[in-house]
Amino acid sequence: MANTLLRYVPILTWARDYDRAAFGNDMIAALIVTIMLIPQSLAYALLAGLPPEAGLYASIVPIMLYTVFGTSRALAVGPVAVVSLMTAAALGNIVEQGTAGYAVAALSLAGLSGAMLLGLGLLRLGFLANFLSHPVISGFITASGLIIAASQLKHVFGIEAEGHNLLELTLSLVAHLPELNLPTAIIGISATAFLFWVRKGLKPTLRAIGVGAKAADVATKAGPVAAVVATTVVVWYWGLAGHGVQIVGTVPQSLPPFTLPSFSPVLLQQLLLPAFLISVIGFVESISVAQTLAAKKRQRVDPNQELIGLGAANLGAAFTGGFPVTGGFSRSVVNFDAGAQTPAAGAFTAIGLAIAAVGLTPLIYFLPKATLAATIIVAVLSLVDFSILRRSWAYARADFMAVLVTILVTLSVGVEAGVSAGVILSILVHLYVSSRPHIAEVGLVPGTEHFRNIHRHKVQTDPRILTLRLDESLYFANARFLEDVILARLAHDELIEHVILQCSAINEIDLSALETLEAINNRLREMDVKLHLSEVKGPVMDRLQHGHFLDDLSGEVFLTQYEAACRAGLKPQV
Repeated sequence: MANTLLRYVPILTWARDYDRAAFGNDMIAALIVTIMLIPQSLAYALLAGLPPEAGLYASIVPIMLYTVFGTSRALAVGPVAVVSLMTAAALGNIVEQGTAGYAVAALSLAGLSGAMLLGLGLLRLGFLANFLSHPVISGFITASGLIIAASQLKHVFGIEAEGHNLLELTLSLVAHLPELNLPTAIIGISATAFLFWVRKGLKPTLRAIGVGAKAADVATKAGPVAAVVATTVVVWYWGLAGHGVQIVGTVPQSLPPFTLPSFSPVLLQQLLLPAFLISVIGFVESISVAQTLAAKKRQRVDPNQELIGLGAANLGAAFTGGFPVTGGFSRSVVNFDAGAQTPAAGAFTAIGLAIAAVGLTPLIYFLPKATLAATIIVAVLSLVDFSILRRSWAYARADFMAVLVTILVTLSVGVEAGVSAGVILSILVHLYVSSRPHIAEVGLVPGTEHFRNIHRHKVQTDPRILTLRLDESLYFANARFLEDVILARLAHDELIEHVILQCSAINEIDLSALETLEAINNRLREMDVKLHLSEVKGPVMDRLQHGHFLDDLSGEVFLTQYEAACRAGLKPQV
């Protein structure tokens, strides 16, 4: 019972050894992440089509719940760009933006996603995320980054624009460009340029004038806050809200309220697929960064418990006025670099955001939406990486096609279609590759008992013996391929009397593959050719012994490939 509790509530493990040094490091990390997260949370709420306070609410209780149930010491949970865009895309097809129904639908989407993640975690199904390949995820995030950046240009220029894909957004932006609001454009372009410079140029400049590395790093992370303060003051002082500059306006000065998602069967049915896609993408993004950061400190992250932690975080968002959340890449890296030692850093961040929600919201009344849009643009363009196309082309054409199709579908149709295409293509690529496994014809390396590929090494063979090594487990999708290879080889060589299947790389043989092996055995028997197996692994042998295949085998099962070849008539050269 105690071990189960520790597994499902990780805070009970690390909290026992929490000390003053860890507290100090976590507080410093929390301060830096809080400064970074305030403008980001407001901006991502804008991206999701929700009022700005929803971003703050989605960054308080969810973080606290992840602190209790998560296993990563550095993951920073909250709103992220891609999930916010997917939220807007999903809800935009169901309810009108800006209505009470839209906010309730966002709560329901978070609750549904949380329930899915929690269920997957309790069922220990974290391995399912492995079917979404990293190249496909990179392609999807690259395309989504371009769509997100394009969707925010309307706020930068102060014009109307709409669309669910890059083409629609571009055409809409061009059509409304004559309506450009000059003060908004000046603020938006200036803020974007400043934030790009902060990201690349501020730290070297500060270091050059003698500022310490730690202080320069904090100043760089606080760059978005400086942009928020400066543009807010400019809009307030010059009264630019009266000249068409859109501002955040009144933000409730309160802690996250208790809210209830909708339990309408009709709405939940409409949100089912978007919630699943958001859960998959959010989990893959989160677990990727969590495992990367954990490896740097030789720590361990449990994928199944991460599902539970993220599920609890999303359920928390559903009941406290938020929207779907996950672990953010940039914030997590900042949290790690700032010295966070435990998930308590996230709890301290939540406390800082709660203080901001109660005490600082009146100060952002005149904050221009153009500045928030600039924050989003700068953040997402750093995720755009077209080099994945070049790398995948050079390494594997199948991966390249999967990445290319994911990018093109996302850009031309939309994010939901893009991620759906990515999931389907990842599975199809896996099935295609595994359905055509590498089968090597092997021969004996002279003077040894080792067998190697006849096309790669100088080896000894016998025209009466066909020795094959299958470098894949046998299952329903690839068993027929093995049968085709063997029969095609026999059709072109009538001298063959023995076929030896080296099973050293076979970890599993399912029922369909067993039936195929039986068919191969029968076909070879009709040709007066014996089928032998060698180097069969213990678990595979145990499975084979449950049926009658071994009793009907025309040949024998050998411990080593060398023994099998010699018994078949191969005379080793000295």
